[in-house]
Amino acid sequence: MPGGFYTDARGRVRPTGSRGRRGGRAKPVLLAGLVAFSAVAYGGAVGLSAGGPGGAGPALTARKAASEDRARDGDVEGAWRELGLHEVERTDRRPADCAAASFGGVRDFLRDTGCVSMDRALFAVGDDAGNTAVIAVAWVEFASREDARRFQDLVDEPGSGDVEPLGADALGLPGVAFSGANYGSGRDRGTVAVAGAELASGYLTPEVLDALAEVAALLPR
Repeated sequence: MPGGFYTDARGRVRPTGSRGRRGGRAKPVLLAGLVAFSAVAYGGAVGLSAGGPGGAGPALTARKAASEDRARDGDVEGAWRELGLHEVERTDRRPADCAAASFGGVRDFLRDTGCVSMDRALFAVGDDAGNTAVIAVAWVEFASREDARRFQDLVDEPGSGDVEPLGADALGLPGVAFSGANYGSGRDRGTVAVAGAELASGYLTPEVLDALAEVAALLPR
């Protein structure tokens, strides 16, 4: 196991400390910022936090699958609702220069290969118990499906760099910094979406934040 990473209880390699999923530095994050969950009984984000009735096992797995279906259909509100959450606020999708809004090997790839366009957005979601999170999402469109596939392979690799997310201050949350630890990516033809989630208030587990980022990365552009 390389330094700076460990294997969690679900067998996934995760970063330690604040170094972030792909290393290099802690980032303000992707795309998509998401949500926090309550550790109390059913209601709100039902049992999705460790120690809640459903723990981080079957309850979360089933809700995440339903949420992913909603996300693929473009039903943003429905995607959050399947997880027992509601949207608090969001930004408009904002265009960005692909290379300028990235760093590391990802920036090198975008400089060399180019992209058709990039849009970024933030979502804040929460439950009725005051638990909230932020998701950053970026959609990067390429001229070919092969370029999109190569980009996704690169951005998924730890230490490869990333797309810079919109800062959470765009939602009035300047204290929230994105680490890159809770990450998801998705690809639809020539467009790749990358997303990251961070806690804004309350409590949530890494498993829940991962689920939120993975769902957000399936939202169509």
